[in-house]
Amino acid sequence: MYQDNCPYCNLDADKEQEIVLENETCYFIQKESEQQILQGSGLIIPKHHKQDVFELSEQEWKDSRDLLLGAKKILNQKYAPDGYSVGWNTGRAGGQSIFHAHLHVIPRFKDEPHAGKGIRYWIKQKENMRK
Repeated sequence: MYQDNCPYCNLDADKEQEIVLENETCYFIQKESEQQILQGSGLIIPKHHKQDVFELSEQEWKDSRDLLLGAKKILNQKYAPDGYSVGWNTGRAGGQSIFHAHLHVIPRFKDEPHAGKGIRYWIKQKENMRK
């Protein structure tokens, strides 16, 4: 349920990570250095080490949803985004690089260069077709 070398089990190890919201089983965090490009972006992570989204308990699912709604309220007030990209990357092929489940919450704005291109856009390109 805890791993020494996991950045999400050891939030204090990275001084840039800030806990914005928390409940019984999860945190919503933001990282200072990521705010330059992905303004308002953050992660919802379970407090106990779970390798991926498929290991979450029913309570962690409920608490993740509650934090997502709370984060949306805060982000709407602070940034007034035009939309959101929200998603889990699972497994190396799915883009997961830190093996502690985490839900990406990314406010999106109509004046971004990639506005209108959601999560699927990148994996639907011809260059990504299996051979």
